[in-house]
Amino acid sequence: MDKKQAQNRVKELRELLEQANKAYYQEAQPFISDKEFDEYLSELEQLEEKFDLRDPASPTRRVGGEPSSDFDTVEHPVPMLSLDNTYNEEELNDFDRRVRERLDHADFSYLAELKFDGASIRLRYEDGKLILGATRGDGERGDDITRNLRTVRDIPLALEGDYPPAVEVRGEAYMEREAFARMNEHREQQGLPSFANPRNSTAGSLKMQDPREVARRPIRFFSFDLLLEGDGASLTQLDKMKLLATYGLPVSEHYQKCASIDQVHQLIDEWRELRHRLPYETDGVVVKVNEDKFRSQLGSTSKAPRWAIAFKFEAEQATTTINDIGLQVGRLGKITPVAHLKAVELAGTVVKRASLHNEDEIHRKDIRVGDRVVVEKAGEIIPQVISVVDPNRDGRPDPFQMPEDCPACGHTLTKLGEEVDWRCTNAECPPQVRQRITHFASRDAMDIEGLGEAVADQLVSEGLIRNYADLYELRKEQLLPLERMADKSAQNLINAINDSKNQSIDRLIYALGIRFVGKTVARDLASAFQTMDALMEAEEEKIADIDAIGPTIAESVAAFFNDDSNLRMIQSLKSAGLTFEMKEEEIASQKLTDRTFVLTGSLPDLTRKEATEMIEKHGGKVTSAVSGNTDYLLAGDSPGSKYDQAQERDIPILNQDAFLDLIDGE
Repeated sequence: MDKKQAQNRVKELRELLEQANKAYYQEAQPFISDKEFDEYLSELEQLEEKFDLRDPASPTRRVGGEPSSDFDTVEHPVPMLSLDNTYNEEELNDFDRRVRERLDHADFSYLAELKFDGASIRLRYEDGKLILGATRGDGERGDDITRNLRTVRDIPLALEGDYPPAVEVRGEAYMEREAFARMNEHREQQGLPSFANPRNSTAGSLKMQDPREVARRPIRFFSFDLLLEGDGASLTQLDKMKLLATYGLPVSEHYQKCASIDQVHQLIDEWRELRHRLPYETDGVVVKVNEDKFRSQLGSTSKAPRWAIAFKFEAEQATTTINDIGLQVGRLGKITPVAHLKAVELAGTVVKRASLHNEDEIHRKDIRVGDRVVVEKAGEIIPQVISVVDPNRDGRPDPFQMPEDCPACGHTLTKLGEEVDWRCTNAECPPQVRQRITHFASRDAMDIEGLGEAVADQLVSEGLIRNYADLYELRKEQLLPLERMADKSAQNLINAINDSKNQSIDRLIYALGIRFVGKTVARDLASAFQTMDALMEAEEEKIADIDAIGPTIAESVAAFFNDDSNLRMIQSLKSAGLTFEMKEEEIASQKLTDRTFVLTGSLPDLTRKEATEMIEKHGGKVTSAVSGNTDYLLAGDSPGSKYDQAQERDIPILNQDAFLDLIDGE
């Protein structure tokens, strides 16, 4: 390779790695594996060194990604550097050799810690109180996400014990596997895209603008480093771990002092097996020189300390054969191709199925029945097919084609806009029915008390209902044979179903389970069209003209009402006597007509729901984000970032009394 070729390759690698950094740190949607990133970074480092192509802005000289523009930027008093990675024992031995050569002695020890697969954060305590929480950012500067981190229950707002005036803590935010799986299941029920793995979910959650939403995410935290002002350099890493625990900060139990690199290797072998039994993801072992007093002598590069290294576990992979490609129908109709495999042991479990994600992914990897494939389980809840071993083998069948009809009910599959997923929009599709009925009966929808998942499952299993419209044809005597259904509970359920007929039209629209239509969008649709019939007849363009409803939501709504099976079901609801138009009492006045409000903080006497209902009854509208279309911010105690945004835009800010005066005034 000559210098011109090297320049071209360096440019290509820098662009790729910058895109990968952005996808990982800013968007929480990585498109290459950690190992691929490290390999590309290593190649770039070698080319820059060999052909003298160094650049201060190169990914080899920086850590992570630029801080998000959505948060205030803070500078780290001590840079939050990344770690050099290794995947083999020889390179770990080379690290040990370099440490001994730089110190010119072997009078030191190591501390080995499990490496958590999450998001690195920094905490600062002054006088024992949490005053700052920040992301790593580019290593020099990060995003101030204090409000979000205050919602993470593992992070104490006040330290315990005998702590110094100022304490800097470094740690990792993460999610446990089971909690992550439950959260993804809930997102699928809401028609939202699933997160790829717990690490992405954690990173994305910490960068959300609304701390209340962050609080709903199952984020955990481990601390692993402590920076103290003054004589902190006399401590060892082992001392720091013990101090963190005495201050009330969570510390993983998986750390150990090692007298030599041989002991480190032994511990890595133990933890390589242990990690499969842990409730959270780990991707390696961090090895640090235990004694702080030697760290300044060892120094660091522009991106990583020379006194620490991360030994990364290889991704768990196995080779097996695809016996068949099946289709799985999700609770909101998403069709997911699944590989049925010849059983193979992987990551401590026997794997017989692997996700193929979607049709496009199958074609990209050219996966076909009968292929020998590499299966991987690295940070994923469900194994996935990575590649085909021999794509040029003789006798391969034709490429996979997604069927036109749903495998569960025979309904024609659809794809919205540029989405990669095919979906079944039939509300009577068996895999979807139970969840749709549970959603229909939920408190924020039709509020049918006593109709939870267990009862819905019995009603469907016994063939008493095929969809939520059938609920209104149920009779008490049909319910009595059901498990745990006595005379009184059966009558109470029938009464609750009948009472639900009086729920408002916006609740009914939300209850229908239209993808992307939450409570706020349902209210907007009800307010704009006034009647269900008008909404059903509306063209997609007219729906998209409503404020805060974009083309994706409009397409989803139009597709739902263009489906014959859905129309038949809605006609049944109308015949049953449900509310199909705005009630006169829902509009108290037109005092707030064309006025848009955003709410933040806790009001003294009104809940968020009560304030929203008052605004809507007087002709106003509530949106979730401050924008140029916002007329008022209604603010209570402990307002969030919306308060600052409203001030910056000179948007009038009302407290509860001023808000009530606005409604009660002439």
